[in-house]
Amino acid sequence: MLLERHLIEYCSPTLASLKSASLFNHTVASEVEFMEQFDRLNSQLGEKGISLTILCRQQNKALIYVYRKKQLIQDLNKPGVSCFLKNYGYENLSVEAALLRLKVRLKQEKTFPHEIGIFLGYPLLDVIGFITHAGKNCICLGCWKVYCNECEAVKRFAKYKKCKDIYAKLWQNGRTVWQLTVAV
Repeated sequence: MLLERHLIEYCSPTLASLKSASLFNHTVASEVEFMEQFDRLNSQLGEKGISLTILCRQQNKALIYVYRKKQLIQDLNKPGVSCFLKNYGYENLSVEAALLRLKVRLKQEKTFPHEIGIFLGYPLLDVIGFITHAGKNCICLGCWKVYCNECEAVKRFAKYKKCKDIYAKLWQNGRTVWQLTVAV
């Protein structure tokens, strides 16, 4: 049940098909229980175009990436993204190969690999701005640090918050994650 709550809390815009992907840390109390929940949700939500993958594990923590493959493909094929990601060793931008490279980068890097913003549907110019400015001097702060197109970002942040609020209410009133997940 805890995994479902985290999906609602951190992934509602992805479940609603407003965003290509989401990411959250999950504390694993029981390995068996966690894997049962994870496999069950992955199977159920897969019917609606959602995939869950564990990007990395550290002790009792799992970094879980929740995504819509079709939307992620679109994100990876946006202008400039291929060239940008090549700087970080992403030679093949198929979803599987790109996620494998991201997992390697998470293990190898001493700091969090900031290109992950591309995998979360953030605008390329904001990801580049974050890296260039070392996370400082943003013009707006919301789901990510904004360096370009503040107006558009503020609208998206409001849409994501409204979605999260609605999903939290519906879930608390008995709807399941599966029921709340939009099929695309």
